[in-house]
Amino acid sequence: MNPALQGLITIIIGVGGCIGYFYFSNLFLDKVLFPARGPNAGRNITRANMIRPWLFLAPALLALSIYLAYPVVETLRLSLTQRVAGGGYVFVGADNYRAMFKEPKFWEALNNNLLWLIVVPAASTAFGLLAAQLSDRIRWGNLAKSLIFMPMAISFVGAAVIWKLVYDTRPVDQEQIGILNAVWLAFQGGPLSFVILKLVPIAMMVGFSALVAWVGWLFVRPMLGGEGKVAAATLPLRVLVGVAGLWLIWLSLRSSITLIGAELPYGVPQTWLTIPFWNSFFLMIVLIWIQTGFAMVILSAALRGVPEDTIEAAIIDGANPFQIFFKIKIPQIMGTIVVVWTTITIVVLKVFDIVFAMSNGQWETQVLANYMYDKLFRANDWGIGSASAMIIMLLVTPILIWNVYNARKEMR
Repeated sequence: MNPALQGLITIIIGVGGCIGYFYFSNLFLDKVLFPARGPNAGRNITRANMIRPWLFLAPALLALSIYLAYPVVETLRLSLTQRVAGGGYVFVGADNYRAMFKEPKFWEALNNNLLWLIVVPAASTAFGLLAAQLSDRIRWGNLAKSLIFMPMAISFVGAAVIWKLVYDTRPVDQEQIGILNAVWLAFQGGPLSFVILKLVPIAMMVGFSALVAWVGWLFVRPMLGGEGKVAAATLPLRVLVGVAGLWLIWLSLRSSITLIGAELPYGVPQTWLTIPFWNSFFLMIVLIWIQTGFAMVILSAALRGVPEDTIEAAIIDGANPFQIFFKIKIPQIMGTIVVVWTTITIVVLKVFDIVFAMSNGQWETQVLANYMYDKLFRANDWGIGSASAMIIMLLVTPILIWNVYNARKEMR
């Protein structure tokens, strides 16, 4: 059968089935089960209206049960069992989890995921907020937004292929087609090299440390008193931000000190994806490049929703643009910023495609999803593979709960 005709038939059957289900189920509910006639007409109408929402939700609930709830339960079961020779499974309890916790690759994946969780959501949200604010102030802002949002239309694997070409390395005697190596070979160790490759990065890392310290202080300060009662539900997040901020500050300052005395290999092409620790940042750039457009679109809409009255009042009081942005606009869109941040965090926890396509978890770039894939489909170790899947789900669950809590709070 022609694929186009097959697709058309599928659409007709799907749409027709939905229409038929809702029409005939309502007909059965109103005419057969609870008819609106006779002495109990009022009670029947009330009961029908109580059941109708569940009738509409039934297909979605059934689909979620089959494609979401059942896989979770089955994955949990597999994580507590082990395959035996000849087929079948034997219950082993927490042995798979103990074996997984003893593997260095698991801890490497977990540490890298934590690094991704700190850097990618923060950078994507910050760049998206900056792009949203600046693009609204220039004449060709809509074009700029389109260009920034464009990477969202590219699959993660496609983006990985593009950036793999950026990081490409050829032998010394060949022309470099990788943009990063082409730029790198332009520096030969003179004063310009010192300024661009040492002084500027050090200044950026020190500035980043100051920014992280400021953001961390904003989160932690309410816990120290003087600003009213702090909601108990926000305490874990505030503590987490404070600890992560201290770690990032220490990491940035240590890297700055290391860079001062580092002997850079000028004139030699670098295999960027094999450099330990830093190669993870090269991979993160790909996801930041993609997610910045998403953050920009959401935050741009939020910024447009800030009442002009508050901005005009701040201008009359003598506030400068920075004060208006950080003290007027940011507090009013903080709920949206948190939603964007947590949404990107969920994407980061499940990151797989970029790492798989660019480094395959080699050179200390392993992440949890890639570790799970290796165990499930390469080592055929369904027990440890399922255990790692449960760890990912446990890490995602608190963020989902936080999102639901905030959504309900805003509705109230």
